[in-house]
Amino acid sequence: MTDRLTTLLAQRPWLLADGATGSNLFERGLQSGDAPELWNSDHPDRVAQLHGSFVEAGADIILTNSFGGTRHRLKLHKAEGRVAELNAAAARLARTEADRAGRVVLVGGSMGPTGEILEPLGPLSFEAARAAFAEQAAALAGGGADIIWIETMSSIEETEAAIAGARTCGLPIVATLSFDTNGRTMMGITPADLAGLHRKHSLAACGSNCGTGPAELVACIVNLATAADSSAVLVAKANCGIPQFVDGAIRFNGTPELMAEYARLSVDSGARIIGGCCGTTPEHLRVMRQALETHVRAPKPDLSKIESRLGAISNGATAQLRGEFSREAGAAAGARGRRTTSRRGARAE
Repeated sequence: MTDRLTTLLAQRPWLLADGATGSNLFERGLQSGDAPELWNSDHPDRVAQLHGSFVEAGADIILTNSFGGTRHRLKLHKAEGRVAELNAAAARLARTEADRAGRVVLVGGSMGPTGEILEPLGPLSFEAARAAFAEQAAALAGGGADIIWIETMSSIEETEAAIAGARTCGLPIVATLSFDTNGRTMMGITPADLAGLHRKHSLAACGSNCGTGPAELVACIVNLATAADSSAVLVAKANCGIPQFVDGAIRFNGTPELMAEYARLSVDSGARIIGGCCGTTPEHLRVMRQALETHVRAPKPDLSKIESRLGAISNGATAQLRGEFSREAGAAAGARGRRTTSRRGARAE
């Protein structure tokens, strides 16, 4: 039986994913250090209102408020025994708002990093990570998710553990990595490596989210499109500009106009699912929807076009765009990242 994502993609040239969860919940009262996932129980009305505002702005896919929903992340808040409850609640809240839309809106069950480093570099075994992701995926599926949406990953090992866990619930799987270190993830993974994961695991879609801003993310999509099979569905979900510390809080400097241009260039680069990550509000998303609906696809953007429209790109991403990237350099960068990384998994969204 064809899944709902495949069916919708067959009908549309692009789909609009939602914006940020965390930063928008901060605007609704979430405090620094709080677990957003607890709001699925404590403040379900606020979570539902955010989902509804993204649907109203034009989102075709909304992600559940479950990014830190593994037992490893919830343990930090003494809630590791509530994985099934909190993730199922997250999916039900999103499902209810999606079903109110009067059109097809899909629910992606968000699964982020555990916050642990996998063996052999860290203490978490592959099997323990797989089991934690399987537990979360089962609850998301049970609550009504259409897709398991693995996001903000940094390492091959944890991404593969998440994919293996997600497989157990039978839903299509989307995986996005955060390319935030000179055209690579913090653990040294490149867009070409992600293309290999897509082929190996037959993912429903793959791409990039979060990172260091729209320019860098579009460059990653260009590089991913070059390395991936032509049939691959690519996902672009960039932060809303660059974070800045303003009046004691983190603010993102991306305007609706910048995000509209990013959306257009993402389509030109080969992405079929476009959304926003940290800092992206429903108002940003509304303008992105308008931009996509009026856009006539143009040729794949080159370096000069991306930088002139969106801003500077790192040397590593630039080298990949020019075909100058060497796997030896990438391996060295990855080794440096693994030596200096202790824990991964927080999201400023």
